[in-house]
Amino acid sequence: MATSAAAVVQPVVEPAPAANVQQPAAPVQNLIVGYKASASEATSNSAAATDAQAKGKKAGKGVSFERRLGTGAALVGLGGTTAPADAAKVMAQFKADPDVAYVEPDTRAYAMATPNDTEYAKQWDLFEATAGMNVPAAWDTTTGNGVTVAVIDTGYVAHSDLAANIVPGYDFISDSTYARDGNGRDNNPADQGDWSAAGECGVGSKASDSSWHGTHVAGTIAAATNNGKGVAGIAYGAKIQPVRVLGKCGGSTSDIVDAITWASGGSVAGIPANPTPAKVINMSLGGSGTCGTSYQNAINAAVSRGTTVVVAAGNSNADAANFSPASCNNVITVAATNRTGDRSYYSNYGATVDIAAPGGETRRATDTPGTVTTPENAILSTLNTGTTTPGSETYKPYQGTSMAAPHIAGLAALLKSANSSLTPAQIESAIKTNARPLAGTCTGGCGAGLADAAKTVAAVVSGPVTAYENTNDVAIPDNGGAVSSSIIVSGRTGNAPAALKVNVDIKHSYRGDLVIDLVGPNGATKRLLNSSSDSADNVITTFTVDASAWPANGTWQLRVQDTAAADTGYIDSWSLGF
Repeated sequence: MATSAAAVVQPVVEPAPAANVQQPAAPVQNLIVGYKASASEATSNSAAATDAQAKGKKAGKGVSFERRLGTGAALVGLGGTTAPADAAKVMAQFKADPDVAYVEPDTRAYAMATPNDTEYAKQWDLFEATAGMNVPAAWDTTTGNGVTVAVIDTGYVAHSDLAANIVPGYDFISDSTYARDGNGRDNNPADQGDWSAAGECGVGSKASDSSWHGTHVAGTIAAATNNGKGVAGIAYGAKIQPVRVLGKCGGSTSDIVDAITWASGGSVAGIPANPTPAKVINMSLGGSGTCGTSYQNAINAAVSRGTTVVVAAGNSNADAANFSPASCNNVITVAATNRTGDRSYYSNYGATVDIAAPGGETRRATDTPGTVTTPENAILSTLNTGTTTPGSETYKPYQGTSMAAPHIAGLAALLKSANSSLTPAQIESAIKTNARPLAGTCTGGCGAGLADAAKTVAAVVSGPVTAYENTNDVAIPDNGGAVSSSIIVSGRTGNAPAALKVNVDIKHSYRGDLVIDLVGPNGATKRLLNSSSDSADNVITTFTVDASAWPANGTWQLRVQDTAAADTGYIDSWSLGF
């Protein structure tokens, strides 16, 4: 129902322009419209309602203003489920208006777990040398005290191994049909179950049981530890704030955007302020399509408030650049690895991925789909036995990038607790700079490697995390040489580290042609990469260099040589981690 409140009691921020316009690929009920700050519709709900009705009339649809999102955008209703072509007609009316910064469909996101059927000794993901995240050695320094982690997910079903670490959250599911609690938004984030009947979530959709997905994610982050039962949480001194956005058939972008805003301490119209804003957000959810402006605006605002946002890369064995919010900027996008240290067969990959973490794998990619061979190789965490509504508490292994992301959210909480001055950018840099190479392989790219909790915590405690970065694009001539834009280091004492991290992102159509050297302040060079027969494209990796004989302060550069004809590229960005 349209409302006509006069104004929104929050500052208006000019929305980011849309990098590309999303077109509806499936039936939608709502659109998200961002108005330019100069437009009356940006602050007046009544003006937005009038504009929506006028746009709908021109497109032959009954269109109404529904509410204001936490980002300031307007949620516009299409009068019910609307075919993509009809929704596109309404979108065209908004796009033609010079006062509109962007318009996009209010798409749905889904939990990114791959559940399978089946206590600390089983948590290989925390401690095994080959593919574990080296968590126990970090606990001597920090356990996450003083940090709240918002789990934006299906909500929380009561579990005694989590109860002591739960703080009040919120239910942001605005549609009571999907929420299953008989109402819309409220202050009770209890998981009502996300089961569905065959065909209920779209033509051809399969019946599914309740996943209790948010509770499983929460257990990995902050299950109670040293309590003589169950599993250990990575940041067991931290608090979990359950924020419910996923119900039956997933969750809407508009609800998730408001959840991000509220969880990070922002204002959402009609919702009480969050008394315990989160310094870390975990989103083990997503859908297809590149990052929309609605997601990006909410994430940017959350990061500006000092909240680190961690998201799952997705489970489609595809480029994460084509999934959202995995492809958004200002997030830590996490791929999944298995117990042998390879990328899990289902995990998304690519240049968008920042880091890898254990996500588990219960079968091989060559096995028949649905085959469960090794449940002990998945990620064990807190769960519930109910197939629809809640039953009794239990523990169960799941696999997925949904399970990988909370490993990084837990690590982010450890870092923030160990050094409260860290910004989201410094937390991300520390995690990536102190990662170690995968024991196995990652076709397609898994970011900086496998996160190492102990090493990363030690780095932020021993001194401030400093990452020096240059993002200027420099073309690499075909069969020629290029020198990067400089990184100038100052204010450091003595020589560079014996394990200097050099993060390199080079876009090139044949990386085997490339020779890469690091040039130090004293003019000396160290070879990072020799030419080879590797026919893959791009160089996106972290090199570890013994630069202890070089001065730390001064001008640093990369020198890149293309040794053969027919392929081109450019230096996209590079950084030094001290």
